[in-house]
Amino acid sequence: MRCIVIDDEPFAREGMKINIEKIDFLELVGSFSNVIDANNFLNTNEIDLLFIDIEMPDITGLEYLATLKKKPLTILATAYPQYALEGFELGVIDYIVKPIVFTRFLSAVNRAKEIFDLEQKCSYQMVEKANNYFYVRSNWRNIKIKYDEVKYIKGLKDYVIIYTVNEHIMTAVNLKTIHLQLPKINFIRINKSYIINVNFVDSVSQEMIQIGNEELILSGIYKDEFYTNFIEKNIIKRYFKEDSED
Repeated sequence: MRCIVIDDEPFAREGMKINIEKIDFLELVGSFSNVIDANNFLNTNEIDLLFIDIEMPDITGLEYLATLKKKPLTILATAYPQYALEGFELGVIDYIVKPIVFTRFLSAVNRAKEIFDLEQKCSYQMVEKANNYFYVRSNWRNIKIKYDEVKYIKGLKDYVIIYTVNEHIMTAVNLKTIHLQLPKINFIRINKSYIINVNFVDSVSQEMIQIGNEELILSGIYKDEFYTNFIEKNIIKRYFKEDSED
């Protein structure tokens, strides 16, 4: 996994480098003292994993993550544990408190590798398989569900409830895991607790999505992606020049 480190402390960067070099599946391709230099690097290079500090000059690590529409897998490494919740809301996969203990570092990168491998597997399966359905385990049965019948999915810690046009089904899998295995062309996360099938959206306001009788909140950290990929690309706009010729 190609990774970079962003931290304004030289000793912290060196310590992270030493830890990364101990892990066979990690390759350090960049180490930066500030977000600006790192961002310039990311504009022309792809990475799989980002280690980033929070408290840095000019722009904090969390502020920078909030600007990224497509985030790499991210692990926060910081001396400030009070930012953990905000970090997880921005989609970070783990949070290491300084001074970093190697066993804690190893646990975080192993988790990153598991997610990375799952994403790679899912991407391969989506390309290779043309099935219009999937299976979930519920009530001791494997239940077949068609993608185009799923309206939305609600997350409940280690479970999800899948709402289809005919029923709702609970299964023991978390929301992030099932999201990785759904076709990205139709399914999108709209807040911490919901994934929707955009084909069932009836209307969208600034912070609310209407699907049938249900009103679902469109959260700020997911709003930009939703509007960019599903609203702006499909909206019919008025062109005044053409109107004036009628």
